[in-house]
Amino acid sequence: MNAAPLPASALEAASPFRHFTRDEWAQLRADTPLTLTIDDLRKLQSNHDPISLDEVIAIYLPLSRLLALYVAATQGLFKATQRFLGADDGKVPYIIGVAGSVAVGKSTTARVLQAMLSRWPNTPKVQLVTTDGFLHPNAKLIGDAMMDRKGFPESYDGMAVINFLAAVKAGERNVQAPVYSHLVYDVVPGETVVVDRPDILIVEGLNVLMPNRLTREGREVPFVSDFFDFSVFLDASEALLEKWYVERFMRLRDTAFRDPRSFFKKFSELDDATAEATARDIWRRINLVNLRENILPTRPRASLRLIKGASHRIEAVALRKL
Repeated sequence: MNAAPLPASALEAASPFRHFTRDEWAQLRADTPLTLTIDDLRKLQSNHDPISLDEVIAIYLPLSRLLALYVAATQGLFKATQRFLGADDGKVPYIIGVAGSVAVGKSTTARVLQAMLSRWPNTPKVQLVTTDGFLHPNAKLIGDAMMDRKGFPESYDGMAVINFLAAVKAGERNVQAPVYSHLVYDVVPGETVVVDRPDILIVEGLNVLMPNRLTREGREVPFVSDFFDFSVFLDASEALLEKWYVERFMRLRDTAFRDPRSFFKKFSELDDATAEATARDIWRRINLVNLRENILPTRPRASLRLIKGASHRIEAVALRKL
């Protein structure tokens, strides 16, 4: 005999997340002040991921309020642990991970969060790093026949990411991370960003919530997310993600792809129909596979899911229960 389906209330109770509509989440803003202006937003957003002041008020102000509470609680727990251990380890940054598919808008979310958190009353030092810099250089990917796997877990120097985060979390000074150029589609040799004991570090990337694989020696290694105090997963349907990817590709074909230095300059010369067909092929052959195999399975590990509808508008929020 088939069991009767569980009622919605029972499913909600069994879920590790609390679910909110956009309006329900917006009400949690309370008296959190708005510190960003229209001009600030114009500088922060990308032309393929628009964000409105209404979005900041409805979604990011409540999130800023929540993070202020979480950061204060974590700092209190850290101090209590130090007292218990009789230790004095110095300042330990609060690390926030931002994950999600290609074209979902991770970069804009990460930049908006950085701007808002740095404007808290105590003006904390907030830095942002993307895991793109930890991709293996194109020369290695080409040599290993992995250019079509760029963005998949194996295309990153996973231990370099772990070592970087371990040093940051240990409170070390002037920890360096490599820099990636989307123009030339490669890591920039000799260029680094320096992370110097921030109060908050935001780490943005496709696969930052993935578990690590065992080493060849069978040793366990930490997950990247083991270093996170909070994580955000940006979510959207596959159909929307494909639409946004194709739209971005078509816009870049008329802008950045025309730069003589661009890795993708050859696409700027395609006619509209061929360019769209090319974009859909790249999406379905590479990005969609990565999404299904590697990115979506990490969604349940996030602290918070921001679920997008049309025009990148966040329609629902899911917050992990403590």
